[in-house]
Amino acid sequence: MLKLEIVTPEKRVVDAEVDFVTVPTASGEAGIFPNHAPLISALRPGVLSYAVRGTSEKLVVSGGFVEVNAEKVSVLADSAESAEDIDPTDAKTSRDEAERLMTGGGATTAEAAEIARESVDLANARLQIATPR
Repeated sequence: MLKLEIVTPEKRVVDAEVDFVTVPTASGEAGIFPNHAPLISALRPGVLSYAVRGTSEKLVVSGGFVEVNAEKVSVLADSAESAEDIDPTDAKTSRDEAERLMTGGGATTAEAAEIARESVDLANARLQIATPR
């Protein structure tokens, strides 16, 4: 088992013993099991998932860092939302606005384009877990 802690500036979101964690890092998704090699990485907007005794849970995280050692995963996220916290209509509106900025010329610098791209990724992750299958 792994100790998983997910903290945002507002609150401690998760403090649990889990089987594994999948984290959206700056270099791609990282699957973390007990005895994982040490790792420190920036988070990118996306879906963080974890399993507790075979039950899978998902959160949308944006920004922050993850630190991993053999038995503990610490996530310091700018935000973390569960499916219950997300309004699909709001997420779709946010995605449409961010896509409009990216494709409509609203993002005039490379930095603005990257911010718009991260906004699209975050909105897509929010829609992914909020929309029933």
